[in-house]
Amino acid sequence: MKKKVTVIGYGGQGGWHAAHALESDVVSLLGIYDIDEAKIKLAESRGIKTYGSLDDALSDPECDIVVVATPNDVHKEIVVKALEAGKNVICEKPVEMSVSAFDEMIAAKKKSGKLLSVHQNRRWDVDYLAMKNVIESGEIGEVIRIESRIHGSRGIPSDWRCHKPQGGGMILDWGVHLIDQMLMLIPENIVKVQCDVTNITTDEVDDGFRLNLYFESGKTAYVEVGTFNFLPLPRFYMLCKGGSAKIEDWRQNCRVAKCLAWHESDVVPVQTAAGITKTMAPRDEITLKVYEKERPVSDVHDFYRNFVKAIDGKEEQLIKLSESRRVMAVMEACFKSAELGVAIDFEYDR
Repeated sequence: MKKKVTVIGYGGQGGWHAAHALESDVVSLLGIYDIDEAKIKLAESRGIKTYGSLDDALSDPECDIVVVATPNDVHKEIVVKALEAGKNVICEKPVEMSVSAFDEMIAAKKKSGKLLSVHQNRRWDVDYLAMKNVIESGEIGEVIRIESRIHGSRGIPSDWRCHKPQGGGMILDWGVHLIDQMLMLIPENIVKVQCDVTNITTDEVDDGFRLNLYFESGKTAYVEVGTFNFLPLPRFYMLCKGGSAKIEDWRQNCRVAKCLAWHESDVVPVQTAAGITKTMAPRDEITLKVYEKERPVSDVHDFYRNFVKAIDGKEEQLIKLSESRRVMAVMEACFKSAELGVAIDFEYDR
């Protein structure tokens, strides 16, 4: 029997959850609640059950799962109420705006005996999965550095995401996804964080950021989000000890260059405007194999399938609270580094 879902907040992500629940093989949409009367009327025009208050929604005995898809500043309040009402909860990202606030939610989860998950849905993005596959295959050796970027040219949304008190800005909006992906690609201890932000289109929140992560093993990672980039840089670029991999954007395949031999017997120099160079000369097919990998198969419904099985005690949750907490700690370090204008040591209390 399908689990019944109530969505709190019927905006962009709330509408996404509602639509996917209507198509799911493991959950069904029970109803929605929003403080905006216009959104209530919109849901009703679509034949969706609505509630008159948050308490009404949380007290419905038919509800198995509450999805919190509100602005970030009210996540904790609603999540804790839902857990106390005996509901399993899925919270949109970022789950909160500080580790300490998230810890209060985790404590409420433990007290309730119910499940809590953070909707890190971009673990199902095919570009991320393609990079993950290359790493796990070992085909180009151990990772040295990974670069991850999302570039747009329309600024940040003009809704609550541009207001600091509600948790706006790109670190909390897109950074939470890209940092989560990076920590899954390089699951090692971070020793240093360096971040700077941009304020090209607004002064209230960051409309972009550049983040360097330094790992204990010597690996490095770079995460960048920009909203004023009219010529975007590659979505992913990865340097490994046996080659490189690149994805131009999420619509394209992963391109891999595998080094077959380090030295060439006769390197043909490249003629440049200022002279010749052997150092930057292109490799030939004897020493380098270049190929594309097929896009991975991915289904975002697997998030709900896993959560339902976790409720029934049949699977472990794929999105672990400890992982989401570490991402939150990195984002806190990003804000601190940007404020101080320096790289900072990352000391994470697990």
